[in-house]
Amino acid sequence: MPRHKFIKRMRWLLCIAGLPFAVALLGGSAAQTPQLPVRIPSNVAWTEDTLDIAANGDPFRGLLLARRCEHCHGVEGFSNNLSIPNLASVDKLVIYKQLDDFRSHKRPVAVMQEIAASLSPRDSADLAAYFSMLPTTPDRGDKRVYPQPAPDPAHVRVAARLIASGDPQRGLPACDVCHGPIAVVRGAPLLTYQNRDYLLHQLDGFATGTRANDINVRMRSIAGMLTEDERGALADYYGSGLGTVFLGPPYNIE
Repeated sequence: MPRHKFIKRMRWLLCIAGLPFAVALLGGSAAQTPQLPVRIPSNVAWTEDTLDIAANGDPFRGLLLARRCEHCHGVEGFSNNLSIPNLASVDKLVIYKQLDDFRSHKRPVAVMQEIAASLSPRDSADLAAYFSMLPTTPDRGDKRVYPQPAPDPAHVRVAARLIASGDPQRGLPACDVCHGPIAVVRGAPLLTYQNRDYLLHQLDGFATGTRANDINVRMRSIAGMLTEDERGALADYYGSGLGTVFLGPPYNIE
């Protein structure tokens, strides 16, 4: 064999022989690098069976179970605390998912995690059926704090633009794409009839990642692009009840 071919073949064999050592070395280095665990935002999978359970609860049984919910969420599903959500007319699929997320600790609220842990899937479906049927019209017997005072017109204009148009330059979709023009859409969290402080806390939680039970990271992505002022404007808008009314002067969007 010619000398130059012999040298070329020996170099090739040496490379092959050294490959396992290189792999072991690289593997050892990779093993020392901490790997972040994969986080699943929710254990709820909307299979046919899950939808059948969540959508067919017994509202009368839910009424009996809801007696323990009244202290915080109100007798008629409207809380007297700005930081606690109103549940009246919230879509049953939304309530079912949130209760499951509390039960599995995917949504970190200690008091709700404890309560949800005592509920079966059927209990959750029954509660969802009951609250979803409650009306949103005012009742003299309840102690609701909704709606909150009307916000500054400048804040309203900021919120109205985000709700109707989003911000294409930042890749922000309009809120009404998912939540609807008056923020009442089946399968989406209710924004109309919701308390300001609760809404703001959820937007801040999504923005910082302290709340992360949104499937496909949708709300974390959107809230993370909103400024602090924009999150406050949206919470003011919906919390004051403007989500259900026509905006005339001085709220005209220029």
